[in-house]
Amino acid sequence: MPKIALHWQILIGLALGIVVGIGINVLWTSQTWEAIGVGDAAAYLAGAEFAEDELNPNEDAGIVAWTTRWVGQFTGFIGDLFMRMLRFIAVPIVLFSLIVGASSLNDLAKLSRIGGKTVGIYLVTTAFAITVGLLFANLAQPGNSVSEEKRAELLVDYGAQATSKIEAAGKPSGWDVLLNLVPKNPFEAIATGQMLQVVVAALLVGIALTLIPKKKAGPVIAFFDGMTDVIIKIVEVVMRVAPYAVFALIVPVIATMGLEVLKALSVYALVVVAALCVMMFGLYPLILKIFTPVGYGRFFKAISPAQLLAFSSSSSSATLPVTMECCEERLGAGEEVTSFVVPVGATINMDGTALYQGVAAVFIAQLYNMDLSLADQLTIVLTATLASIGTAGVPGVGIIMLVIVLESVGIPLEGIAFILGVDRLLDMCRTSCNVTGDCMVCAVVASTEKELLTPEQVEERARERAAKGLDEHPHEKGSRQYDVPVGSPSRGTDGDLDKGK
Repeated sequence: MPKIALHWQILIGLALGIVVGIGINVLWTSQTWEAIGVGDAAAYLAGAEFAEDELNPNEDAGIVAWTTRWVGQFTGFIGDLFMRMLRFIAVPIVLFSLIVGASSLNDLAKLSRIGGKTVGIYLVTTAFAITVGLLFANLAQPGNSVSEEKRAELLVDYGAQATSKIEAAGKPSGWDVLLNLVPKNPFEAIATGQMLQVVVAALLVGIALTLIPKKKAGPVIAFFDGMTDVIIKIVEVVMRVAPYAVFALIVPVIATMGLEVLKALSVYALVVVAALCVMMFGLYPLILKIFTPVGYGRFFKAISPAQLLAFSSSSSSATLPVTMECCEERLGAGEEVTSFVVPVGATINMDGTALYQGVAAVFIAQLYNMDLSLADQLTIVLTATLASIGTAGVPGVGIIMLVIVLESVGIPLEGIAFILGVDRLLDMCRTSCNVTGDCMVCAVVASTEKELLTPEQVEERARERAAKGLDEHPHEKGSRQYDVPVGSPSRGTDGDLDKGK
């Protein structure tokens, strides 16, 4: 049978996960599930313990409850294990590949040129994304679709959660943002996954290697180059289980989603999704058509594994190793460009998130019956664009951005409670948009730097890699290692043959 392409395998896993998740969600709302007597179905699914008086077991429903809980725990374990592997890979691949990329340039002017293009395109697309979001929100008026009763219910259900998120987000000053670019302790930045600080540290090391004699720099560069190959090989191994992991990641998300809340906020959610689709399937391909030879089909076929994984995980940072693999191996961007553009994009490129902020701001304002003037909406565009850079490397970036945007035009911060019910679903969608934007900018920069392979070159390299498989240098029968069994009297312990040792 012909081998199914990786992106189709992931898509199948995603579809099956949605079906299973909906099935579990339906069980929660059915009379059978209610007969179990568990007040918090999500906690039950996650394996929380309940006292005897909190449960009202029903023999007919027992097997359903047990099976549902086992599925939830098993999929949670597989999903968490996969995410840990991706996070294990993310920081090393950025550190090693960026050091090699920066040190191999031997030209600080080229590094500045690539950096200027990268940051400039990210800022322009972010501003455009917010504008698209505001346009859709003003046309659709999603705030008018929520009744007064539902507004009060949402404030009660999510008010405490919104308050805790706002307090946890904080608001860094401009000076703090600049200081946070440079790590006080690079090892601490690596350990805590402060990606932008890791990027800065790697660039400093790479640049310094170009400034010292090659005799001394050579062994260091060779080490990092070898480690880059090691991490890329780990990515290949991890991606073998990606279809199963995507299934495991999506099941609990769909299962725990409040379908009633989703129904109440459906207009708002559809506005966000429609605007994100315009960015992903309209603007990005248009930019590629103007600045690169990359066609529509080639682009999305190359990056689809990263898109689908970003959708399932809701994390650009966790998806980073796969995004880099897609850009370099499947799209054909040069290693130097990929190792710089993609890590920076995963940290500061917030196209999808910024678009979401624009729609959310208008939606919350409509719920409070506030009219946003043209000046207010221009303020949102400017504030969210700058916030997408300014909050880079700070935990809780999405909430921080929204807090800054809402405060800039005087919208009550408590309104965040209105959107938390569907935030997880929309977070998945906007993360896919962010990753798509990273890949688009990588292709543009690579093309303008003449470091983008042709489709034929990409296919030839893929065939060579497929022929090698995971083990690129398997031992062949007939070699000395196989001719003489281990422990044979004619084989020495230190590779010495016929010495009787």
